[in-house]
Amino acid sequence: MLRVGLLGAGRIGQVHAVNIAGHAKSELVAVSDVFTAASESLAAQYGAKAASSDEILADDSIDAVLVATSTDTHSDLIEKATAAGKAVLCEKPVDLSLARAQACQAKAAATGKPVMIGFNRRFDPNFGALKASLEAGEIGKAELLSVTSFDPAPPPVSYIKVSGGLFRDMMIHDFDMATFLMGEAPVTVQAVGSAIVDPAIGEAGDVDTAVVTLTYADGRIAVIKNSRRAVYGYDQRVELLGSEGLLSVSNMLENTVSKATTAGVSSAKPTYFFLERYMPAYLREWDAFVTAVLEGKPMPVTLDDGITALALAEAATESLKTGRPVALFAAAPVAEPA
Repeated sequence: MLRVGLLGAGRIGQVHAVNIAGHAKSELVAVSDVFTAASESLAAQYGAKAASSDEILADDSIDAVLVATSTDTHSDLIEKATAAGKAVLCEKPVDLSLARAQACQAKAAATGKPVMIGFNRRFDPNFGALKASLEAGEIGKAELLSVTSFDPAPPPVSYIKVSGGLFRDMMIHDFDMATFLMGEAPVTVQAVGSAIVDPAIGEAGDVDTAVVTLTYADGRIAVIKNSRRAVYGYDQRVELLGSEGLLSVSNMLENTVSKATTAGVSSAKPTYFFLERYMPAYLREWDAFVTAVLEGKPMPVTLDDGITALALAEAATESLKTGRPVALFAAAPVAEPA
């Protein structure tokens, strides 16, 4: 039985609490949050204790922690938790700063303790099936990937200001999905974006609508489209063209009823947001973490994966500023050909 401390009792922390407490091989024993009332309330639901993060990290009876706090605390908590001998599952991203995340990576690696980054979409059954079909050679070699990820409505501008921007906060999931499906990181990143959903987002220095093109060493291409507003629901689609066919994942709908009349054919809208869409993925993610820790297996999503996704976000941010493609892990535009 894996004894777990949950750091963060907000919306995503509550999702994780359900899975930790409901898993046959894990036990939620402690919860912390900067808002004491939140940690006390969530802990009480599962018979756990409310404690500070430091108390949880110092508790030798706790085997692992799940980090669901604000992004600016992630690196510090990963370092402290691994130094304290605990396995870690941390929500994305690793940090708002690539340099800080890389420093965290080095310190965590020195402890030898396992760290998994919470890119839950890798565990979505549909995306997993697409990946399996690709690896089985059913469409030949992947050549062109298209990832669509539209939120139903933008978050408050107060959140935008501390989020690290659309590329680090929202598109980072899609950067990881591209790496997951294409099997490696791209060599160049080119981004365009604008604030057309909410002018206040632009005033805060961010964009709410963006397209990023990733180019791979062998010529393959991936295109990622993000918008903070899709009035019909949470739009999550993937299309992968290969040398011998096409694989695609469509939206999850509110129901499967389709109506066909002389007026046309209609169906339900996509599910509203990520909690409705990805709950099965969060459950499978937690199961994968527990299995890896208890059986001593490699983590299915590593700190290296988190670093790659953050590097892509940083490169996209730089490309947006310069209007030119940027080499991955480089903070300068790609030189124009002579």
